[in-house]
Amino acid sequence: MPTTATSFTGQVNGNGSFNSTFADQNNLFLKLFSGEVLTAYETATVMKPLHLVRTISSGKTAQFPVTGIASAYYHKPGTDIASDKYDSGDSTGYLTAMKHAERTINIDDLLLASTFVDKLDEMKNHYDVRSIYSTELGRALARTFDKNLLGVAILTGATFAGTVATARAGLVGNPSGKVISKDFGTSGTSKGVISGATQIENFVASMYEAAAELDSKNVPSEDRYTIVTPGTFYNLINSAAGRLVVNRDFGGGGSYQEAKIAEIAGIRIIKSNIAGDVFNTDLSSEATRGRNNTYTADFRRIAGVVFQKSAFGTVKLMDLSMESGYDMRLQGHLMIAKYAMGSSWLRPECCVVLTDDTAIV
Repeated sequence: MPTTATSFTGQVNGNGSFNSTFADQNNLFLKLFSGEVLTAYETATVMKPLHLVRTISSGKTAQFPVTGIASAYYHKPGTDIASDKYDSGDSTGYLTAMKHAERTINIDDLLLASTFVDKLDEMKNHYDVRSIYSTELGRALARTFDKNLLGVAILTGATFAGTVATARAGLVGNPSGKVISKDFGTSGTSKGVISGATQIENFVASMYEAAAELDSKNVPSEDRYTIVTPGTFYNLINSAAGRLVVNRDFGGGGSYQEAKIAEIAGIRIIKSNIAGDVFNTDLSSEATRGRNNTYTADFRRIAGVVFQKSAFGTVKLMDLSMESGYDMRLQGHLMIAKYAMGSSWLRPECCVVLTDDTAIV
C-alpha cells in the first residue's frame, strides 16, 4: 500500500513523512506564535515610539544623563574667553558651568502574559485557537506598557499631595513641570472623555497654552504629543472648535473623511484606548507588586497630558520575547509572552498636565 504524503505544518520544507525530531516537527509553530505576539504588541502599543528607550544587556537599573542649559554672551575684543569677563563688574565669565544630574530608572519584575491550550480541546475546535491566544497575549502586554507610560507621563508633569497637583522639580536650575487647569467636563465617570462645545474649546485653547509653555522653557518643538481618549478625539473632530484645526480651508491639516487630526499648535494629537483607564481615574490603590517604579496615583483630576519625547524614558533588560512548548504532563501547549522593562520621568519641563477644575474628587 503506497504511503500518503502528509503536509506537516510545523516542518520546514517537510518531505511528507513523520520522520523528524520533535523540534523539527514543530519548528514553525514557535516562530508563528512569536510573530503573532510581536505583531499584536506593536500594533496595540501607542506610547512606545513617543519617548526615549534604552536597552541594557545586564543590571537592574540604568542611568539617563540630564544636562543643564548653557548661556550665551557677547565677546568683548581682546578679552580671554577662558578666564575673563566682558566687564569687571560681571558676576560670571564667558564660560558656562554646565549642571549635570542623572535619572536612574529601575527594571520592573518580569511581566508575563500566558495561557494554556489543552491538546484535546484544540483538536475539537474547528479554528486555530493558538493564533487567537497569541494575539491576545501581545495585546495584554501592550495595554500594561501603555498604561504604565501614561501614568509616568502625568507624574512627570506633576506629583500629587492628596488631590492637589504641584510642580515637580527636575535638575536644579531647570524648569519644572506645568499644570493647566480648565473646565474639561471630565468629572464623574466619563473616563477622561471631553465633550461639549465649551469644554472642547478649552481643550484647544490648552494646546496653545501648553505649546507656549514648552516654548518658554526651550523645549524642542519637534516630537510633541498629547494623548486623548477616542471619545475626545472624535468629539474634537465633530466640534466647531475642532473644525478649525481639521479643515484645510482654515489652515488645518486633518481630514473629516479619514477622521484625522494632524496637529494643534504643533502638538500631534494621538488617541489611545488605554487613556480611558488612566485619565480621571483613581489608581492610587492599584496593586504595586512587581513594580520598581511609580506608575499610579489619584488621577481623578486629570483630563490629559502634553509632552515632548524626552520627558520620560524606558529601560529594557529583556525585550518582548515568547516561549511555547508542549507539556506532556498537562497534555497541552503552554504559551508565554514576557518582557522586563521599567519606565520613569526624565525632564519634567517637557510635560504639561491638563486638569479639570470642576472634577468630582
